[in-house]
Amino acid sequence: MNRMILGKTGIEITRFGFGGIPIQRVEEKQAVETVRHAVAKGVDFIDTSRAYTTSERRIGLALKKTNQRVVLASKSRARTSDAVQKDLATSLKELQKDYIDIYQCHFVQNDDDYQQVISPGGALEGLIQAKKSGLIGHIGITSHNLHLMDRILDDGHFETIMVCFSFLEPKARETIIPKAIENNVGVIAMKSFSGGIIDHPELAIKYALSYPDIAIIPGVESKDLFDQNWNVFLGTHELSDKEKQEIEKIIKQYDKNFCRRCDYCQPCSEDIPIQLILGLRWALKRFGKGFAEEEWPRKSIAKARSCSECGECLDRCPYQLPVPDLIKENIQWLDDNLTKP
Repeated sequence: MNRMILGKTGIEITRFGFGGIPIQRVEEKQAVETVRHAVAKGVDFIDTSRAYTTSERRIGLALKKTNQRVVLASKSRARTSDAVQKDLATSLKELQKDYIDIYQCHFVQNDDDYQQVISPGGALEGLIQAKKSGLIGHIGITSHNLHLMDRILDDGHFETIMVCFSFLEPKARETIIPKAIENNVGVIAMKSFSGGIIDHPELAIKYALSYPDIAIIPGVESKDLFDQNWNVFLGTHELSDKEKQEIEKIIKQYDKNFCRRCDYCQPCSEDIPIQLILGLRWALKRFGKGFAEEEWPRKSIAKARSCSECGECLDRCPYQLPVPDLIKENIQWLDDNLTKP
């Protein structure tokens, strides 16, 4: 089976892990059965987060029913030492564990975020204390911002990184992934399906696994979907000429309407989190309609409704996306779909 060592952590895992987002949107029984099924098939790495509502709890319930060893990773969006230790305590309780293998600073978006994390009294300090206390094994960080991730790798504070990597978001393979591997930092590739946009499991998984020595964490909410993906993992990862042509067709289809989450459009003078708004339809697909009612998305959506179409983002977007138009389209799509039963 295709296995790897996750950088300087020394942890050996199967390259195909399990992402904890989709199990939020189904009934608890189905979620628990899906996790148990994945572990029984051979998954030994599971990633979740404090931000994923019921995910930690459901994973904890599933793992209570198996004796198989599973490497657990969770995350916190807290930026201070006290807050991250509080989140960690909750994670341990929900997962029904007294130890988590990897705990990550989650969704570090920009330099201000990062400075909060690494400054005295920041989240990194709290996680170092937790590691010394034996509550966690290793410390990681996640970000969609590759420019920031380059600096993070230079600073060398973290043992693992998590970055977006798919054929719609391939840029991490140019510099970030090889740099991390060179520095013996474990690489966890998120969003192999680009947040649910890619509807071709075989193409998505083969492409993501085409880069050696990285782990991927596709999330699913049913046993059938897991088996579909797992069978791709067990097969050859070499893309045929026909598959490469299909990938090129999909790339062209989304070339001018897919946000790559680079955040070069920021800062928005109206404080609109553009990547969130441009990804609304896929966020609701993955998290369910309740996502739009949570505090951060709700406030962000309200700001987007007042977009003045100033055009600053148009000049900054390296992919030349019609950002103001896409903001309006996504808000309209949200309104249309939230009124449906």
